[in-house]
Amino acid sequence: MDFLTKTVKFPASIDDDAIAQFHHQTDLALQSDVDVLLIDFATVESTSSHGLMALVTAYKRVREANKRLFLRSVSEQVRMLLELTGMDEVFEVLTESEDINSPALVAV
Repeated sequence: MDFLTKTVKFPASIDDDAIAQFHHQTDLALQSDVDVLLIDFATVESTSSHGLMALVTAYKRVREANKRLFLRSVSEQVRMLLELTGMDEVFEVLTESEDINSPALVAV
């Protein structure tokens, strides 16, 4: 079974405009028929607490919409921030070899 997936790029530089655009893209994705939202960190080397708060806000919106959220292409620095804050227990981070349509990943 394939799931409708939308990818939103996490901003590489964190400022109010970039965060507002990120939230706008997330909201647009959630208004569509997506089952899964992927947040792509491919261009992000690290992030700040402001970026982490934007991610938590997106997570809350996704959960309220009864959708699933995954992070992908997470750098080692971002992964360490998630671990240090305990957010690695909240966010599901895909490895390079994981397929988003794997039944084990998207089972609710």
